[in-house]
Amino acid sequence: MDANLMMPARSMFEARRVLVVGDVMLDRYWMGAVDRISPEAPVPVVRVQSEQDRMGGAANVALNVSRLGCQATLISMVGQDDAARSLRRLVSEAGIHAVLGEDPQLQTIVKLRVIGRSQQLLRVDFEREPDHEVLMQMSADFERELPQHDVVLFSDYGKGGLTHIQRMIELARAAGKPVLVDPKGSDYERYAGATVITPNRAELAQVVGTWRTEAELRDKAQALRERLQLQALLLTRSEEGMSLFEAGQVTDAPAQAREVYDVTGAGDTVIATFAACMAAGVPMSEAMQHANRAGGIVVGKFGTATVTYEELFA
Repeated sequence: MDANLMMPARSMFEARRVLVVGDVMLDRYWMGAVDRISPEAPVPVVRVQSEQDRMGGAANVALNVSRLGCQATLISMVGQDDAARSLRRLVSEAGIHAVLGEDPQLQTIVKLRVIGRSQQLLRVDFEREPDHEVLMQMSADFERELPQHDVVLFSDYGKGGLTHIQRMIELARAAGKPVLVDPKGSDYERYAGATVITPNRAELAQVVGTWRTEAELRDKAQALRERLQLQALLLTRSEEGMSLFEAGQVTDAPAQAREVYDVTGAGDTVIATFAACMAAGVPMSEAMQHANRAGGIVVGKFGTATVTYEELFA
């Protein structure tokens, strides 16, 4: 770690609380051996030897916050199904305070990955777009939990859970809480007034258009930041690292050189680390450096993974 960076004491994290709101899902893994090709079609036959469930979506964000030592609260909605029961069990075992409402019309999202010889062969998504705003039913829970937290983090996976995010942002900012948003889709006006949004390159290009030079990127990013009245825009750039756009300045962080094994959930780790550092009082430019390092660590792990305080600051 850069010797010039502030290394927050673990106690600084343990004293802070992060409220995570958004779309949750269950990441399911079937892992096994591949010994032959199916006689029915030119596809491998996977002889499943083990199964594993992990928290996904906003639940994985909350888990990352918790692994760094902060107290995490998760607000979301699930269905009344086996996947919801598995999620509740995992969240409870992780020590995360969860406020999970139930909606009988909602199907809890499951992403099933079939793994053979350490390679992902297939992903099957089980989901159904809700025909109504599900998290709006939990607005009272959000308002009740809000005062007890230092930072609010919205994890938007575009699954319909944050249709009314603008109202929640207004409530959080009125309460003086920093608001971080991991955005989705092309309508960023709904994130207006947030403190920081964290798009990746493809997500930003979808909103502002493509760019050919760093100067063009800077102009487009700063124009978006000003229009949405954000304090900062944190752009994740894969092999190009990260860039933090604040009023009058841009701070870059080069990518952490390491072998990429699996990028699943890397964005969750980045925003969770950034939020935890902000809650602990770390300046944004330094929080970005820590988040960049955390992202570099987690892509070296298999599947939906996390980074611990010891891994990040050892």
